[in-house]
Amino acid sequence: MFVDTAKVFVQAGPGGNGAVSFRHEIYIDHGGPDGGDGGNGGDVIFVADGGLNTLVDFRFKPELKGKPGQAGSKRDRHGKSGDKLYVKVPVGTVVKRDGRVIADFTMHDQEEVIARGGDGGFGNAHFKSSVRQTPRIAENGEPGDTFEAELELKLLADVGLVGFPNAGKSTFLSVVSNARPEIADYAFTTLTPNLGVADIDDTSLLIADIPGLIEGASEGKGLGDAFLRHVERTAVLLHLIDAYTDDVVKAYETIRHELTSYNEVLTGRPEIIALTKIDGLDDDIIQMQIDSLQKVAPGKQILAISSQAHAGLKEVLRALRHEVDAVRAADAVVEDEDDGSLPIISLSAEQATLAWKIKKTEENGDVVYVVTGNKIEKFARRTQFDNREGLNRLRDIMQRMGISHALTRAGANSGTTIRIGENTFTLLEQEKEKE
Repeated sequence: MFVDTAKVFVQAGPGGNGAVSFRHEIYIDHGGPDGGDGGNGGDVIFVADGGLNTLVDFRFKPELKGKPGQAGSKRDRHGKSGDKLYVKVPVGTVVKRDGRVIADFTMHDQEEVIARGGDGGFGNAHFKSSVRQTPRIAENGEPGDTFEAELELKLLADVGLVGFPNAGKSTFLSVVSNARPEIADYAFTTLTPNLGVADIDDTSLLIADIPGLIEGASEGKGLGDAFLRHVERTAVLLHLIDAYTDDVVKAYETIRHELTSYNEVLTGRPEIIALTKIDGLDDDIIQMQIDSLQKVAPGKQILAISSQAHAGLKEVLRALRHEVDAVRAADAVVEDEDDGSLPIISLSAEQATLAWKIKKTEENGDVVYVVTGNKIEKFARRTQFDNREGLNRLRDIMQRMGISHALTRAGANSGTTIRIGENTFTLLEQEKEKE
């Protein structure tokens, strides 16, 4: 069963909570803090496998969850980190989160962290200082990344076969390669993309047979809309046209229009045109059709073949090999020239992490100041809000980051409600702790 799209719920493991504990030993009257840190949650990692060619497994496994980290314990024992979850996907898989691409698998054994496990919380041993000898504060573990991932499989091939149904694509692929697609004398014989390896001289080509396109395919008509994505990854297009078609020029222009409507990038993709099923036609008729196509596709190679009679196949494969090599060489040059020499003006990673914003809003008739920012939200997630010392630590962090001062300037007072993430609290001045 071929499946090239899927949605799956991904949840990395949450981090373990830190522990509050104090040493209790017979010869030590006032034991210090010895609460250990929580372990980190397990990541969800995708691994590209060249032996897979479908996303069907994700239809039967709609949830992927990493293991949680264990909580810390006394005697400075840290919790064990959760096991990472490794998931195999086909080469050519694109992973999206909220419509944004977060991973693109183009090589066998390529690994990408799709969802990161939450950090474990610090135990109270972490907070001992010269002025805080008996800290009764520990952090919660952070939740792991949680979202619905959208998976798309785009076949990675050297050559993509395009053309109307019954143009001879499946027959061509079956003759030149090891593929065995279904072949019959009716439209839409091919219901799923087929891959085959064609040997030519001392090398080979990976060829993808894309199910037949029709007029309106880019708008969802026929089967083409579901499979046009597979054309995007091919280096070269082989456009097959049945030589017995009444109007070969119209057939060519119709398919070109559908490719361009789907993705304008395909307009510049190298293309070779092949007239198929020429056995039984006079040479002058074949030449007349080639001349007609040359007028609407100037500069492109147009060859005549018969898959059944094995006529012209080597010439087509050699032409394709030449075009594919040229594309791969050009891609390599672009990668070499992309040395990052252009200046990029942006916030540093540290600045971006520390950045924060304040927004004044109203909730249930009360004024609330909402604070957002990666770093401060991370601290808030780890804070135990029912622990006075933990909450005062968060207020202290806000003071050091300049957030408290900015809140005061914005009109907040000591009793104002502050929201960070899902938690609310009041902007009270930190009380002096009693040791």
